Order: sequence, then C-alpha cells, then structure tokens
Amino acid sequence: MKREITNTIRYLMDNWLPPAIRDNKYFMYPVFRYWFKGKDISKIMNFKKDVFYMSKAEYTSLYENIETRAGDRPTDMNQASIEYIIEYADKTATTLLDVGAGRGYFLNVLSERTPFKLTGTDIYDSIPGLKADYVKGYIEELPFPDKSFDIVVCSHTVEHIIDLRDAINELKRVARKQLIIVTPCQRYNFYTLDLHVNFFPTKEMLNREIGMKDFECTNVQGDWVYLGKVS
Repeated sequence: MKREITNTIRYLMDNWLPPAIRDNKYFMYPVFRYWFKGKDISKIMNFKKDVFYMSKAEYTSLYENIETRAGDRPTDMNQASIEYIIEYADKTATTLLDVGAGRGYFLNVLSERTPFKLTGTDIYDSIPGLKADYVKGYIEELPFPDKSFDIVVCSHTVEHIIDLRDAINELKRVARKQLIIVTPCQRYNFYTLDLHVNFFPTKEMLNREIGMKDFECTNVQGDWVYLGKVS
C-alpha cells in the first residue's frame, strides 16, 4: 500500500475517530493483525511500553525480523517528498549520505537522477541491489568524520529513535552544507501501525528538536520535509 494512501488513512483515523475508539486496543487489534500479517501482535501492540527497556540488540532484532505490509512497498517515502528533495537539494553539493537507507529505493532513484556521489547507512549488514556505497552504522553513532557529506538525508527514521537528541546531533555533525529530514506529520496514539516513539503533529515541534537557524519545513502529502542549511 503506497505511502500516500496510508498517510490519508492515518489522517482520517487520527482526526475523525473519537479518541476512546481510535486508541482502544480491542478496536485496533484486527487492524494490527492485518497490518502485521498476524505475527507477534501482542509484542507489537505493547511496543511503546516495552521499547524503553530493550537493549540495542533486541531493538535491532525486532526491526530485522518484523513482518509488516509496509515492507511490501519499495519505500516509506511518498513520491512527492522524493521530488521535493530532488528539486531543493543543494545544487553545489557533490556528496550525499542517506541515514536509515532502508531497502535502498531512494538512493537508487538518486543514482539515476542526480550527479551526487551516494552513500547509505543503516543497521543492516548490507542492502541487496543498492546502487551506492554502504556502511553499516547506528544513527546515534554515525561512523563518519565531521562534515563528511555535503548533504545528509534522513527519511522516516527519527520517529523511531529513543535517543533523539543524540541522533539529531550526529546528523548535524556529519553534514557540511544541508540537512534534510523527512518524518510523518503525526499525533501521538499508543496504538499506531508503526514502531514510532517520537511524534511531530506540528512543524514547530520538529523545528525545536532539530534546532537549526536557517531552515524550511513543509508538509508534503502528510510528511514533514525539513531542509536545514548548515552554518
């Protein structure tokens, strides 16, 4: 199911269902069962309670082994966000790092449509079919020197991170010219069809967390696209 569709469904559920229904575990159980293909439903529904007690190994294992219908699509990004990033990426840049590269779809699109030298990083050992360099790493401890890349992109990742401030600082540390962050425009509910721990229903909340002085933050079909200029 495309990102554009799931964003619309999420918006309708979050804004039109009464909270007593929207965040009721009995109402959400069949939805979870469908979205997560009937596997580990109890564990996933209790994720927001248990995640803060997980070790890094447990956290990584959950992401590596979870089965969800989001995995049936090539990317969590909507097409409009991809086009927006390509249009507004710093044209003087030569290198780009994608943090949280996932299945590599975005980097492979960039490899065909931009001149950047591309690198991806994620928690997996490798990304099959990736048309870019790849280095395994965690966002809280990126394995790169300061200001290693002209552009640093982080899409649909910061909403998953427990140590958000450390992650943001690392993204800013390795960026030389521009930092681009994409994350859902989403209000908090305990039962959400994702493994999110951070929620940004307003762009002011996202802007505060990132803390850059020169930036633009735009809602692109249900996702915030943050463009920060590194001073």
